[in-house]
Amino acid sequence: MSTQTALLKVMSDAARKAARGLNRDFGELLELQVSKKGAADFVSAADLKAEQTIFEMLQKARPGYSFHGEERGLIEGTDKTHTWIVDPLDGTTNFLHAIPHFAINIALERDGVVVAAVTYNPITNELFWAEKGKGCFVNDKRLRVAARQHLNESVLATGIPFLGHGQHATFLKELHQISQRVAGVRRFGAASLDLAFVAAGRFDGYWERDLKPWDLAAGLLLVSEAGGKVTTADGGDDMLTAGSICAANLELHPLIQQRLRAAA
Repeated sequence: MSTQTALLKVMSDAARKAARGLNRDFGELLELQVSKKGAADFVSAADLKAEQTIFEMLQKARPGYSFHGEERGLIEGTDKTHTWIVDPLDGTTNFLHAIPHFAINIALERDGVVVAAVTYNPITNELFWAEKGKGCFVNDKRLRVAARQHLNESVLATGIPFLGHGQHATFLKELHQISQRVAGVRRFGAASLDLAFVAAGRFDGYWERDLKPWDLAAGLLLVSEAGGKVTTADGGDDMLTAGSICAANLELHPLIQQRLRAAA
């Protein structure tokens, strides 16, 4: 069924409300690109405003839950078993450069397990959502991971380490192992949407290292509920603490892992 529970409706409403501000700011940002003033401070303010909107709505709906956001860090609530994990603007660099590919991420962790997830792309108005054991959807359409079984037919997504972040040498070795065996590798600059696209069958797989919990939390549930397999880049099951991910369908996942191991 594609009808959201009360929990997911709270999460979706928070994402959509925050998105209204981001859409307005994105429109203004297009003008800032040609000014001498620059846009970095403007984007930081947009990020903070979006997180504040989400924080207020989630706190009102579930006042005892903890909150772990990219901007404000961890705020412990009276309910120690539940934590919201939030990225109010994933794809900040895209946003800063007026590239229309970014998303809002909201996940709920219960006793260390992600049980509900929302990833919202304000530009396309696509709301990806899932609840543990109940499937994965985009708006009102059920999603399944792609059915391809061979790497040479597959398009994979990844992230490229940038200035001051990541392990460039490791990435280049992994890219060498994978790129010569697949139909294509894409780097779109928003981990949340990479994972959502795997869940939707648009990408056949995705791997990346040096990520934060708010980058991954929603997406790992989306892929799992769409019938895919998600591990760390090294094959473990502690994605949120390890900060790396490998996601694909059940047939491709071990093939991607094989190439990543060969790069080690």
